[in-house]
Amino acid sequence: MPAQAYDINLQGLTDQEVIERLAEDGYNELPSTQKRTFLHILLEVVREPMFLMLIACGLLYLFLGDREEALMLIGFVVVIIGITFYQEQKTERALEALRDLSSPRALVIRDGKKQRIAGREVVREDIILLSEGDRVSADAVLLSGNNVNVDESLLTGESVPVRKRPWDGRLEMGTPGGDDLPFVYSGTLVVKGQGVAEVRSTGPRTEIGKIGKALQTLEPEDTNLQKQTSKIVRNFAIIGLSLCAIVVVVFALTRGDWLNGFLAGITLAMATLPEEFPVVLTIFLALGAWRISQRHVLTRRVHAVEMLGAATVLCVDKTGTLTLNRMTVTKLSIGKETLEVDGKQMSLPEAFHQIVEYSILSSPADPFDPMEKAMKELGGRTLINTEHIHKDWELMREYPLSENLLAMSHVWRSPEGQDYVIAAKGAPEAIADLCHFPPERKHSLRHEINELADSGLRVIGVARAAFRASSLPEGQHDFDFEFIGLIGLADPVRPEVAGAVKECYTAGIRIIMITGDYPGTARNIARQIGLKPDDQIITGTELDKMNDKELKARIKTVCIFARAVPEQKLRIVTALKANGEVVAMTGDGVNDAPALKAAHIGIAMGGRGTDVARESAALVLLDDNFASIVQAVRTGRRVFDNLKKAMAFIFSVHLPIAGMSLIPVLFNWPLALLPVHILFLELIIDPACTIVFEGEQDEPDIMQRPPRHLEEPLFGRAMILSGLIQGLGILIIVVTIYAVMITRGFDETVARMIAFVCMVIGNLVLIFSNRSWKHSILKTIRIPNKALWWVTGGAVVFLTLVLNIPFLRSLFKFAPLNRWELALIAVSGLASVLIAESVRIKGVQKFIQGGRNEK
Repeated sequence: MPAQAYDINLQGLTDQEVIERLAEDGYNELPSTQKRTFLHILLEVVREPMFLMLIACGLLYLFLGDREEALMLIGFVVVIIGITFYQEQKTERALEALRDLSSPRALVIRDGKKQRIAGREVVREDIILLSEGDRVSADAVLLSGNNVNVDESLLTGESVPVRKRPWDGRLEMGTPGGDDLPFVYSGTLVVKGQGVAEVRSTGPRTEIGKIGKALQTLEPEDTNLQKQTSKIVRNFAIIGLSLCAIVVVVFALTRGDWLNGFLAGITLAMATLPEEFPVVLTIFLALGAWRISQRHVLTRRVHAVEMLGAATVLCVDKTGTLTLNRMTVTKLSIGKETLEVDGKQMSLPEAFHQIVEYSILSSPADPFDPMEKAMKELGGRTLINTEHIHKDWELMREYPLSENLLAMSHVWRSPEGQDYVIAAKGAPEAIADLCHFPPERKHSLRHEINELADSGLRVIGVARAAFRASSLPEGQHDFDFEFIGLIGLADPVRPEVAGAVKECYTAGIRIIMITGDYPGTARNIARQIGLKPDDQIITGTELDKMNDKELKARIKTVCIFARAVPEQKLRIVTALKANGEVVAMTGDGVNDAPALKAAHIGIAMGGRGTDVARESAALVLLDDNFASIVQAVRTGRRVFDNLKKAMAFIFSVHLPIAGMSLIPVLFNWPLALLPVHILFLELIIDPACTIVFEGEQDEPDIMQRPPRHLEEPLFGRAMILSGLIQGLGILIIVVTIYAVMITRGFDETVARMIAFVCMVIGNLVLIFSNRSWKHSILKTIRIPNKALWWVTGGAVVFLTLVLNIPFLRSLFKFAPLNRWELALIAVSGLASVLIAESVRIKGVQKFIQGGRNEK
C-alpha cells in the first residue's frame, strides 16, 4: 500500500469533547505512588532520632515528677511536626510540579489546529501526530504514515523495531508484536518515519497499563552532595554520641545522679545531632529544581542542580537555541542568477517558479520543520495562481534522510500523467551527489554555496527527476536527477542571546557552537552573538579525520563545529571531558541521545526535541532558548551558594549550643541548657537553615566568578574555619557570662536566663551574618527576605513571652529580667555581631581561605 500524505483537513476533537472524555476515562496516566499524607509524615517524624530523644526526655521528667516540663516537651513536639509538615509539603509540591512537567508530550490535532500537550491530557479518539523519536502517548490505530517503524521492546521484549502500515478500517485492535500491523502502543518509541494516529485506549486500559509496568518518573538519586552530607552526618553523630556518653558518666560520678545524668546526656545529644544537614540538602535540591523550572528549564535528574554551578563549557546547537528557528526564504540561486526575496513579495520571475515548486513537492503537505514551512509559505504566496501548485497529486513514496545521504525525495503521480515525478531537496553536497556532478561542477557549486553561507544563510539544494518504470527503486541514486538550484534561508538570532553569551564569558564559561551549516554561516552567526571565533573552525569532515589525541588538543581553542552531524557530538563531549571540562550539551534528536547521556549535563529541547532526547537528558529546555540555559546556570550557582551558607550556619550555630551543654557538666556547674531550651533554639534553627537561606537572592558577583571545581567539598577549609570563629566566639561570650555569674554566687535561674537570651541573640546574629559571603549585616539587612523577618519576629515574640509570663518563665527555669541584665545582654549582642562580622576582615579572610578564594 502506498504511503499516504497527512490529511490536512483532520479536525480532531473539540474542547467540549475532550472535557467529556476526561470525565469518562480520567487522565491518561497509570496509577502512581500515592502522595504522602499527614499520617505518613507523622510516622516519619516519630522515627526521627530527635523525636525519640524528646520522648526519652519526657519520660525522664515524668520519673522526676516534673509533669509541666513533660507537657512542655509534648507541646514542642506538636510545633516541630507542624514545621516538618510545612517543609515536606513545600518539597512535595515542587516535586509534583516537576513530575507534571516531565511527563511525555504529545502533538495532537484539536479544533483543526496542532497543539502540543502533556501526555496525560491525551484522550480517547484524539488525533496524534507521530514522528521519529516520539514516545507514543496512548494505544492508537495508524491512519496514515510514511515508513513508520516502532520499537515495542518495552511490551514484547523484542529489540528489533517493527514496521507499521496504515489501518484498513476493519482490523480490530490487537496485541503488540509483528510487522505490518496498524496499531501503535503507549510507551513504545517511533524510531523511523512519521504518521497520524487515532487514540483508542488511554491510562490503565492501554497494553502497558494492563501488564502493570510503571513509566519512568522523577526519582531521587545519590548525588555527590548527598554522599558528602551522609559522611558529615556520620562524623557529627559519632562525635555527639561520644560526648553524650562522657557527659552521662561525668555527671553521674561527680553528682551521684544517674537519672539527671541521662537527661544532661540527651540534652547534649540534641544539641549536637546534625539532623538539619540531610533535610537542608533535600529541600534545597528539590526547591532548586523547582526554581530552575521557573526559568523554563525542567530538571529530570537531581544531580544536574548541583552540576550547573560547575559547568565550564556549554555546547549548543545553533538552530532554534541561538536562533529563533523561524526560517524565511531570502535568496534563490539558479545557475548564475540570484534573486533576493522579501516577506511581502507576491510573485516571482518565471525562471524561479520551478525551484519553489519542487521544494514544496519534496516537503510534507503539512510541514512541521521551519525550513519546509518557509518554502511552503513562499510558494503559497507567489505561486498561488500558477500551474506549479499540485493539490491533486498523489504521493506514492518517500525516501527519507539517512546518515549516508543528507537528502530526501518524494515520488508523486499526477491524475493525468503516467510518469512519476520525483522532487528532492537536502544538503547541496548530497543533491550534487544525486545529480552525479563532475569535479569541476562541484567546485563551482562550492563557490555558489559559500556566497550564500557567508551571508549567514542556511543553504538547501533542490533537484528533480522523472521515472517511467512500474516499480520504484530502493534508493534515490537510481533516479536520474537534474539539479535545479539553491535556496538560502535566514533564521534570525534570538535578541537575548548576545547578552547571555557575554554573561557566560564573564562567568568563565566557554561556548561551543555546533551546527550542520557551512563555516561561513556559522561564522556570521558567531559574530552576531558575540562568540569569540578565532579563525579555527572544525568541520565534520575534518573531525572524522582527526584521532582522539588531535581532537583533544584542537578543542581547547576551537569554539565552532560546522557541517557536523549529531553522531559527532559524542566525540566532542568525550574530548572535552578528557581535558577536565564540565560539559553541558544540548540536543533534540534520536542521534543526540548518546552525547546527552555522556555529558555531565545533557540538555534536551522541550519544544522541538524528541522524547528519546528528553529521556536521555538531565535537563529539558522548555522554551528551546539559550538564554534560559544561562539563567539555569545562574540559578544552579545560587542554589549551591545558599546551600553552603545554610551548612555554615548549621555548623557555627551548634557550637555554642553544644558547648553550653557540655562545659557546665565538666566544671560541675548547674546545667545551663535543658531540653526545652534546645527545642526553642531548634525552632529558630530549622526554619532559618531551610526557608530563610533557600530564599536568599543571588550574590551580586555570582556570574563574575569562575565555575566552582567539580570536587569542591561542601565543608571546605574556609567554611570550617569561618564556622569555628563565629561559633566559638559566641560560645566564649556566653560561657564567660555564665561562668562569672555562677562563680560569683548569682542564682542559677538568673545565669541561665541571661546565657540563654545571649545565645538566642547570637543565633539571630549568625543568620543575618551568613546571608552573604561578601557584604556586612548593615548592607544585607536591606536585601528583602520575608522568611527572615518571620523567623526573627517569631523568635523575639516567643522569647518576650517566655521572659514575661511567669508560667512560661518557670518552665524554662528563668528568673525575671531587670535593667542591668538587659544592658549586659545588649553588650553581648553587640560583641556577637563584631565576632560574626570579623570573618570579613581582609586579614582574617586571607587566613580562612589559605590564600584561595574558596567561597
